[in-house]
Amino acid sequence: MQIVIGIPAYNEEKNIAKILLKLQTVTSKIIVCNDGSSDMTGEIAEKIGAIVINHPKNLGYGAGIRSIFLKAKELNPDILVTFDADGQHRIEDIQKVIDPIIKGDADIVIGSRFLSKNENVPTYRKLGINVITKIANITTKQKITDSQSGFRAYNKKAIQEINPSDYGMGVSTEILIKADKKELKITEVPIVVLYEGDTSTHHPVSHGISVILSTMKFISIEHPLKFYGITGLGFLIVGLFFTIWTIQVFTETRQIITNIALIGMGTTLTGVILIVTAILLFSLVSVVRERHNG
Repeated sequence: MQIVIGIPAYNEEKNIAKILLKLQTVTSKIIVCNDGSSDMTGEIAEKIGAIVINHPKNLGYGAGIRSIFLKAKELNPDILVTFDADGQHRIEDIQKVIDPIIKGDADIVIGSRFLSKNENVPTYRKLGINVITKIANITTKQKITDSQSGFRAYNKKAIQEINPSDYGMGVSTEILIKADKKELKITEVPIVVLYEGDTSTHHPVSHGISVILSTMKFISIEHPLKFYGITGLGFLIVGLFFTIWTIQVFTETRQIITNIALIGMGTTLTGVILIVTAILLFSLVSVVRERHNG
């Protein structure tokens, strides 16, 4: 069974050599996406024998994952494992992540930090990941505990059917939404992540906001009636309440309370716009899907 390991890397010259040498005990096929690093990350990876994809500039984590998927489609392995370059993942957990695929129990396996008895995720990260995961779980039938884990395994079917497009940190959620839509079976296994200092290159607040916005984008595309329609209906109900209140006050006093009237008009208009948007986007997405499937 051929295993390919894909590593998105940005300025990881301190870690990349050690990680690659350890990973070569698992497989000789390792893809490193050098995402516009300004250090020796790409050169070191090439000398050690990895397949290196060089981005001319830093495009983002999602762009790295996309390039790895495109290269994996060419190589056509049985399993693709995505592995972080910052030294936080353990080589010995790879077998845990690929076992369900080898047994035919899953198409995608996620290494979850929250299923491990030795879970040691910093509190601020745990809170942010839990919020993002709950948002992601709204749109998927298969519920998971760690939507932001970059330690994953994909079988041949998943490699060929998933085409990541998000260039940012939202790619992890995007893949889950697309996999669920294609009815790929997703499972999780416990892993241990080594947090020695703060090795993340992303500010936790900006990272969280970026992922939430990306998640909302994909939810709005996949479920426009729910995303825009329900929200629009809520605004419309509030708007009608304030509008009726304005009319009632006027009939009794012949006076218009400006603030109430403005709230009624604004929320009603917002509700109508959102509902129209939901209908138009749903129609557009349906037409695109029909043409794609046809």
